[in-house]
Amino acid sequence: MGAQERIRAAVSQWAGVTVQPHRFGGIEFRYGKRELGHIHGDYLVDIPFPMWVRNKLVRAGRAQPYHILPQSGWVSFSIKGESDVQRAIELLQQSFDVTRNRRPISPARR
Repeated sequence: MGAQERIRAAVSQWAGVTVQPHRFGGIEFRYGKRELGHIHGDYLVDIPFPMWVRNKLVRAGRAQPYHILPQSGWVSFSIKGESDVQRAIELLQQSFDVTRNRRPISPARR
């Protein structure tokens, strides 16, 4: 199983998360109307965060500034080896936690 499929298998198990095709290729993970992140093939994950979280992740070397809009709150994470799959899942988990705590989804919106 490739990186994308392993990440999909893990993230799709989280309560309230849906998986759908991403408009620029790959797949995206959503919690209600909010995107948790998306993955391109088996090699690149892009994840949105509030700027303060993004800055912390980039300073710690856990992610890179977003490859398209480097000054935004998004980060990019390259999957280069086996250990990176778990690190990508951890970053998506952090996005899930931030998103869930920012704006809980009422049962009517699910």
